[in-house]
Amino acid sequence: MNTLRNGEYFGDTNQIVNLEGLTITDTEYTHPYVDWHYHENAYFTFLLQGNMTEGNRKEVHGCSAGTLLYHHWEDPHYNIKPDVFTRGFHIELSQNWFDRFDIQKSKVEGSFNIKDPALKLLVYQMFKETKTHDISFELAVNQLLIHLFSQLTHQKENTERKPLWVGQINEILHESFTENLNLTELSKTLNIHPIHLSRDFHKYFHCNLGEYLRKLKLNKSLELLTLPNSLTDIAMECGFSDQSHFIRCFKENMGITPLKYRNLLKNY
Repeated sequence: MNTLRNGEYFGDTNQIVNLEGLTITDTEYTHPYVDWHYHENAYFTFLLQGNMTEGNRKEVHGCSAGTLLYHHWEDPHYNIKPDVFTRGFHIELSQNWFDRFDIQKSKVEGSFNIKDPALKLLVYQMFKETKTHDISFELAVNQLLIHLFSQLTHQKENTERKPLWVGQINEILHESFTENLNLTELSKTLNIHPIHLSRDFHKYFHCNLGEYLRKLKLNKSLELLTLPNSLTDIAMECGFSDQSHFIRCFKENMGITPLKYRNLLKNY
């Protein structure tokens, strides 16, 4: 089985950023099939454009733009890519990085698909940082990664203690975030009191219901910005009231406008 060393991926790597304990790469995948292999370090794969299939010993992930995967070190997997332009953003973490920030990587084991929209937005922000070349870039990336691992560890520790409605509402929101949802209808569907839902939602999702819906909409918009769709069309498809509302929410969360982000994607 092939072992890929630090910073190695199957494809054409356009950008490599080396920081203390971190290797960040922007890679176009060029192989239609990559046989079973593993990487010597733990890393995140964030699909910026295109789609692919990734399988490991436990499950198979169908990945499209916006998919975020975490791979534990030396965790075997394979990849299948259709004949479309597909591009991945990788953040590779050495043991030195985990030691430096006193993070136990054993608390986040295996390979899995991260669907939390807030965590995806963190990785979008890291991608943005690699393209803007700010002098505080390394500090910003490390802060975002530490927060990301803090949330992943917290979620794993609380998975078994979550009530049934948490998984149910998460599924509903991911499937219906562009619709006009309200607290009363959701409460009836979940068979819990609206006050109970409103109070406990923040406990499990770390934000209120409206904020969570906005994060889902923003993640969808970031996927659509890889396509030539107009901002008006993207705003409508993602459930924003209009283009101005979309641009305002985007800038509040990403720090740049949607068009600026689209231009960053072209910097390849």
